[in-house]
Amino acid sequence: MSSLQGYVQFSVGDHVVYPLQGVGVIKRVEERMFRGSETLYYVIYLDISDMTVMIPVEKSAEMGIRAIVPQAEADAAIETISSKYEPMPVDWKARYQMNVDLLREGSIASIAKVVQALYHRSKIKELPVQERKLYDNALRLLIDETAYSLDKDKKEIEMLVFSRLEK
Repeated sequence: MSSLQGYVQFSVGDHVVYPLQGVGVIKRVEERMFRGSETLYYVIYLDISDMTVMIPVEKSAEMGIRAIVPQAEADAAIETISSKYEPMPVDWKARYQMNVDLLREGSIASIAKVVQALYHRSKIKELPVQERKLYDNALRLLIDETAYSLDKDKKEIEMLVFSRLEK
């Protein structure tokens, strides 16, 4: 391969998080011609959506592609969802935008915050359809990454998340 190799942060077989999409595995790192120049891409398979995406290696960091968090960070995210939660704006559009921004941030802590806030909001009043989808997506992202980080079954993590939310 070319000098582009210096950008490569992940290897084939590594599990990575693609914000808003979920956990994927690097299937290949390949060079392709793009607008007249050689560009290096990660080819990432996202199991949760059964989709393969190509991300330019040099843009991967700015797109939020990151490694699965260490166990301690996953444990901390799960623990935070049982803590006292911050009340959210009553206006659903403001709340929705705030939560979308948190998810875009891509950290497991911000994903956990969205799950916690929307779970508690749904106990007060049924969530509008878009917010419900956002909650389902955040929950799926949290469970997915935590399961990989802690090397546990997704069903087990789901039960753990709900037990913490109910506290």
